[in-house]
Amino acid sequence: MANELKGRKRLPHWMKMQMPGGKHYMQVKDVVERNKLHTICTSGNCPNIGECWADGTATFMILGDICTRACKFCAVHTGRPLPPDADEPYRLADSIRKMGIRHAVITSVDRDDLDDKGAGFWAETIRILKKALPELTMETLIPDMDGREELVSQIIEAGPEVISHNLETVRRLTPQIRSRAKYDTSLKVIRQISGSALVSKSGIMLGLGEREEEVLQTMDDLLEVGCEVMTIGQYLQPTMEHLTVEEYVEPEKFSEYKKIALAKGFRHVESSPLVRSSYHAEKHIRR
Repeated sequence: MANELKGRKRLPHWMKMQMPGGKHYMQVKDVVERNKLHTICTSGNCPNIGECWADGTATFMILGDICTRACKFCAVHTGRPLPPDADEPYRLADSIRKMGIRHAVITSVDRDDLDDKGAGFWAETIRILKKALPELTMETLIPDMDGREELVSQIIEAGPEVISHNLETVRRLTPQIRSRAKYDTSLKVIRQISGSALVSKSGIMLGLGEREEEVLQTMDDLLEVGCEVMTIGQYLQPTMEHLTVEEYVEPEKFSEYKKIALAKGFRHVESSPLVRSSYHAEKHIRR
């Protein structure tokens, strides 16, 4: 452990995070564990878990907690996943009801082992949630489905209010950072989402060695395919096996990027060091 800590950059003062705890945090933790669900909050080592769970919110992860890809930034385990659990959507609905959630954020691991990449399970989960909880609104943070339009269409037709797919980084760094995923494939997926009646959203991380002009170009690329909502956050190294942090970008720079992105034409932007894809997600559903 000492050697691992020695190899990491010291966190700057602006990266202080709320420690998990409190009544609401424990309630969320209890519901998630009792229903044998997965959250990206825990699987992805999210820095906002203390804040979000204390507020009674969580980002649920369906289709298990083992991913078929091995992206260099992600803390989710890689391996051979178990078959999809047909009861999972019903346990998810029960958890959301018990937590009193009005806007749910759902993501998943990549399931390249399945012929349909998990799209059918995604669509069925959305339909089950809508039937069980008619007042619920949803954001779905989806994989790229290898860019197959017929698979993305299944999720669009199920009708979540927001569909998000992250670019994660700038074009130049994509091959180094993302496993199998391609920059242009992701843009294709976002374009398809933008062409529907749903809100389209994407996000990137800073601190991986990107240049300012590349960040601005990424904004332009997203706007060109119709993306409405953008999130920008700081990359944090999950373990010593993952990519190192090249830079801790100062909060003032995040604020500057937010102003630029809004001026360029995004409808809503979340940009600060601790921002993650689902941060303040309830604000993103309004057109």
